[in-house]
Amino acid sequence: MRLKNKVALITGSASGIGKEIAIIYAREGAKVAIADLNLEAAEATAREIDPSGEVAIGIAMDVTEEAQVDAGTAKVIETFGALDILVSNAGIQIVAPLVDYEFKKWKKMLAIHLDGAFLTTRAALRQMYKQGSGSIIYMGSVHSKEASKLKAPYVAAKHGLIGLSKVVAKEGAEHGVRANVICPGFVKTPLVEKQIPEQAKELGISEQEVIDTIMLKETVDGEFTTVADVAEAAVFFASFGSNALTGQSLIVSHGWSME
Repeated sequence: MRLKNKVALITGSASGIGKEIAIIYAREGAKVAIADLNLEAAEATAREIDPSGEVAIGIAMDVTEEAQVDAGTAKVIETFGALDILVSNAGIQIVAPLVDYEFKKWKKMLAIHLDGAFLTTRAALRQMYKQGSGSIIYMGSVHSKEASKLKAPYVAAKHGLIGLSKVVAKEGAEHGVRANVICPGFVKTPLVEKQIPEQAKELGISEQEVIDTIMLKETVDGEFTTVADVAEAAVFFASFGSNALTGQSLIVSHGWSME
């Protein structure tokens, strides 16, 4: 097992990509903390992974609230005795033309994606530095590299995660901590499914045209990325055997974006 006896905190993991990562991590031998705004859903996911509660726990966490992040991280450490992996995955999407974008929505998007990444990173690093090891994984996007209409704060935030990861890689190196970013293409989660009718309305096209001409147009095979694809990348980063792999971003997008 690639993650035997490792302890992982995964934000936004009661559903979607985060849940799949938690499931795969547990299968690979890790103990996992399911952190989510919805405590009931987080606990349900934890029970689904491990009814005994020995391998998986659910934690209520609003990643934009400093006290909740610090308390939730402390609970993981108290429960499992360590923190080896942070997957900063929590995120939302609000689409609108930049000229019409409400400032409060802009701030909400940046708070969840960037403030949340900062707060969870800081809390995790305090433990990882004590241990002398750790892996921090940010859930970026192809929008960490590219841009799309209607997604100004999302694109800005996802680009920002690349920069944050590079700083963490440099500062964390002397403490045995590495940091990397996963950049998925469109994954058919509730977050993406919600965007399809929203973008169709804003752009005046059909939902199928949104899928064919916006979401999947630049892929090599017209396929959505899957949660399993992204989870496998998360295992790769978490289980890499040395600190040679740090400060990097890995695109998982069916070729939508290539470097």
